[in-house]
Amino acid sequence: MASSMVFIDSTAVNVALPVLQRDLHATIVDAQWFVEAYALFLSALILVGGSLGDHFGRKRIFLIGTIGFAAASALCGAAHTATQLIAARSAQGVASALLTPISLSILGACFTQQARGRAIGVWSSVTAITAAAGPLLGGFIVEHASWRWIFFINVPLAVATVIVTARFIWESRDDETVHHVDWAGALLATIGLGSIVYTLISASGTGWSQFYLALLAAGLGLLVLFLFVEKRVPSPMMPLRLFANPNFGAINLMTFLLYAALGGALFFMPFNLILVQHYSPTASGAAFLPLIGLIFALSPWAGHLASSIGPRKPLVAGSFIAAIGFAALALPGIGGSYWTTFFPATLALGFGMALVVAPLTTTVMGSVDPDHFGIASGINNAVARTAGLIAIAALSLAVVATFNRGLDARLPRIGAAPSVIAAVNAQRPRLAGAQAPAFAPPDERNAIALAIARSYVDGFRLAMLLAAGLALASALCALTRIRDMGATVSGPGPRSP
Repeated sequence: MASSMVFIDSTAVNVALPVLQRDLHATIVDAQWFVEAYALFLSALILVGGSLGDHFGRKRIFLIGTIGFAAASALCGAAHTATQLIAARSAQGVASALLTPISLSILGACFTQQARGRAIGVWSSVTAITAAAGPLLGGFIVEHASWRWIFFINVPLAVATVIVTARFIWESRDDETVHHVDWAGALLATIGLGSIVYTLISASGTGWSQFYLALLAAGLGLLVLFLFVEKRVPSPMMPLRLFANPNFGAINLMTFLLYAALGGALFFMPFNLILVQHYSPTASGAAFLPLIGLIFALSPWAGHLASSIGPRKPLVAGSFIAAIGFAALALPGIGGSYWTTFFPATLALGFGMALVVAPLTTTVMGSVDPDHFGIASGINNAVARTAGLIAIAALSLAVVATFNRGLDARLPRIGAAPSVIAAVNAQRPRLAGAQAPAFAPPDERNAIALAIARSYVDGFRLAMLLAAGLALASALCALTRIRDMGATVSGPGPRSP
């Protein structure tokens, strides 16, 4: 229940972004922070969250994370300004960093080795189903109730989780190992990533300045210092010795590239579908079903294929097919049937990602000793989440610049009055959510709306082409750096997008 709560929330919020932007009068920068505030704290703290469970007790930390997630969700649902929602989403990210890694740790502690695989399989199936239902459920809630219920629905789920956990789960911790929680690493990772993301998002809205360049350099410097600290602390949250295995370093680089592409696409696509193509929120959520459904349906087959022929070929082929899918998302203009525009692209993307997810997990697990399975999986999960975090901020630079350039070229052709143009320019920070002023003549309002839509499509196309380039780089990394292993290891199941 707890994992499903997190998976639903992480996939449903993206579909609601255009509505959140409208209702909270938010700019595109605010909309980015609705996603990035959550992802930042989850990415930076997910590894230390697992350590806290081992040290203080998995049941205790799991309960704290669940209660914290419910409280933060209630604050999200009650938010009336963009700033309030961003703050509440940050709290959600912290709570999720406690909750998410402990779920599998509890399964590992509560089941014998013979039963553990089946238990993890059940967990994987349920979370995969809820991840697949997330966009559709989110769209339905937004359309027929309110976006606030995307967050409020977590509260009864959390209450049920707390009751079941208190009654049926026993406490467990790792008493054989002396744990030192890596607070220094967590602090450096959070501030370093936060500085970089803040710089990229802010620069997309206001342009580069000496302050932003200095902040970007400081963030990169803190991440270098993070690596320095991880080499010297007794119990690092990210043991660098694992990267001595060439496959482990390569698979995490491949993960970063591919999930950066996916994170960017999943962020920008709902704005295109809802604000430009005029899909309903429910239809927008349903548009993602081929992607998530294929990952769920084909991952077991892909895992068996990787066991038979080695993971390298599926990783290369899957990344290449995913690149085709990203490039195909850049083809549709405005209008047209979903089945001839976005469906073929999401189908290709889903098939490509399905080929990758299980072999990727297999390669991660096969490149480390069994004693390090948990931390290796955690590092790879953190890399995937960090990739999406960075990609949304970085790709926004390209999308915003292309949107503004397109609007600069189109607005003068309309011949609107200076007051109308000034009102439109004031709306630019909302990108596809920008609107012509009500006092403009109807024909000018229609022309301005078309100019805004076409300008956003220009930016979206560039973002998808950049995502295709990242996926191709991932395929090249797999081709040149991944080596098939003599033995394969089953991982914890498919990771949700």
